Amino acid sequence: MANTDNKWLSGPYAPIEGDVTATELVVEGTLPEELEGRYLRNGPNPITPVNPATHHWFAGDGMVHGLRLGGGRADWYRARMVRSTRVSDHLGEIPAPGERHANMDTANTNVIGLGGQTFALVEAGARPVELTYDLETVRHSDLHGGLPHGYSAHPKVDPVTGDRHAISYHWGIPYLEYSVISADGVVKHLSPVAVADGPMVHDCSITSRWVVVYDLPVTFHLDTARQGSRFPYSWSEDRPARVGLVPLGGSGTEVRWFEVAPCYVFHALNAHDEGDTVVIDIVRYDRMFDAQALGPDDDAPLLWRWRIDTVAGTVHEQQLNDQPLEFPRVDERVVGRQHQWGYGSEVRRRDQDNSFGGNLLRIDGPSGDLLRVELGPGRTAGEWVMVPRHGSAAEDDGWLMSFVHDTATQCSELLVLSAMDPTGDPVARVQLPNRVPLGFHGNWVPDPS
Repeated sequence: MANTDNKWLSGPYAPIEGDVTATELVVEGTLPEELEGRYLRNGPNPITPVNPATHHWFAGDGMVHGLRLGGGRADWYRARMVRSTRVSDHLGEIPAPGERHANMDTANTNVIGLGGQTFALVEAGARPVELTYDLETVRHSDLHGGLPHGYSAHPKVDPVTGDRHAISYHWGIPYLEYSVISADGVVKHLSPVAVADGPMVHDCSITSRWVVVYDLPVTFHLDTARQGSRFPYSWSEDRPARVGLVPLGGSGTEVRWFEVAPCYVFHALNAHDEGDTVVIDIVRYDRMFDAQALGPDDDAPLLWRWRIDTVAGTVHEQQLNDQPLEFPRVDERVVGRQHQWGYGSEVRRRDQDNSFGGNLLRIDGPSGDLLRVELGPGRTAGEWVMVPRHGSAAEDDGWLMSFVHDTATQCSELLVLSAMDPTGDPVARVQLPNRVPLGFHGNWVPDPS
């Protein structure tokens, strides 16, 4: 695709050409023997933008990147376009099987392991896309009839039960859909949560007692959709911002709403209970998709803490630091519980522009204080994933992983750092044959034991 003035189609966001397979990979350092599985990451790779001048970052065709590690080796790197109908048509292939909900099937935001299978995920109405172990598209899936509509890109796994909780949305459905999927991939619970105006709900949170619902003033606009926009969501000035609590595994009719100052939240770091108080750490923007329509550039993303007093019905809102960051993560074993450590990617803010992808930021859980881990000149990373050494290891006994792009070589690498000592020398670096476009989310998916 030719270069363009659109930021979201150029530089670190620009797509790469076609699928990639590499098996002769150079490893610097020593890959831990405990790492037996795949590091996977999904993101936009728009080979078929409808209109480059108005292309939105979130609308790009999906591409999943994966590295298979085992026995201290890097066996392969693969990059595969997720076969939406548009991608299949572009490549001259027969479209992948599976019913599409509302004719939506671009899955470009996350990739997970579920019930021994691999799924690419997106929000706003499309269903999960099943992939093979080698990342080839199998089908667009409703999970054996369990998903009547679309799904979410941000399910949260309860570390005690293994259940996967999510809040899904679609403009044509007059409610949000709370779902619970078991560890073996069976949809075991669906419940509507009544809302108005078709809000964009990118993420959710869980605690040991609650599902946290973010109902914020970025909403669907029919006139924008009628004008042909593939992303018809924007800021609604007069709409209240609120946070809902639904009992974990319960009915959406039981939701309790708490008003907060107008803002938008793509990602929550984590949440937990403190008696009758729900504590939520989120990355907060003052506004979103208002002056800047093609990507998340309106304001700086900052780490905030909301403390919801469920007895008094009040919310205390506190900014934790002034360093812009995004893509916050914790060790998956402490999701919904008090965490000691979190991890984010530095965002550089200048002239109403957010430069996503930067240094690693380690977040102290109780205080919100940050430790910046410098990656070196011209080197930028996206989301970091924490992989524990074993199931009962301490919260910082493991490894941090991310794809890191080097502008000097115009290639990327998998960087593996010690979670206990992230500022120390890298544990290992796996050199890739190409640049990985700056994208969204992924996970470490261990092989079955």
